Amino acid sequence: MKADPKDQQRLLDLQAIDITLQQLAHRRRTMPETAELDALTKVVSRLEDERVRAEVDVDDLDRDITRLEREVDTVRQRRAKDQQRLDDGRLPARELTALEHEMTSLSRRQSELEDAELELMEKRETAQSALDAVDERIASARDTRIATEQRRDQTVAELDKEAQWKRTARGPLAADLPAELVQLYDKIREQSGGLAAALVQYGRCGGCRLELFGADRNRVKTAAPDEVVRCEECRRIMVRTAESGL
Repeated sequence: MKADPKDQQRLLDLQAIDITLQQLAHRRRTMPETAELDALTKVVSRLEDERVRAEVDVDDLDRDITRLEREVDTVRQRRAKDQQRLDDGRLPARELTALEHEMTSLSRRQSELEDAELELMEKRETAQSALDAVDERIASARDTRIATEQRRDQTVAELDKEAQWKRTARGPLAADLPAELVQLYDKIREQSGGLAAALVQYGRCGGCRLELFGADRNRVKTAAPDEVVRCEECRRIMVRTAESGL
């Protein structure tokens, strides 16, 4: 392929833009905020699971406390009725004795229930504290996630803005070069991972960095200035200038 030496050198400008675009795309894909957000999402999910368990503990204790409160109330009502019957003073001696025994038993039962209720209320306070702590951690993680999302969005906007500026500069440059040369360049760039044209410096290919020797060096050195020369090793376009050292 033939191409004006100046057009070949301008390929390096095109290559510089494409390298920058490739770097910007890589930075966009590998932003630290992305990994941070993934980690925060897992943290929030784990905390929400922990919160469900803590909430179940509180609900279970509330249910048990309510049950005990009903039992205590039932015992109190029974004792009040028995006390009223005692106060009436019209019971036979045998029934009076039985009633006194029952009231003693009810008093003991009420005390046991109230102790159990108090113990459950203490456990409930501990469980509520655990639930409140989880809620605080969830709120903190969510705040951190929001702040990280904002940083990510700002970084993305800056990278996209720079990439758009580079694409805007690339269009006229590529359009001003011979179409066949650009097609070859784009094909090599796709096959070689992004680098298609490289400057020959000090007798080395700027693509694979290998030094040219013998017949290969002579091939490049003696090629016509408008000949598009490619590296035998990496197949990239070798752009020759006064710095090539041939």
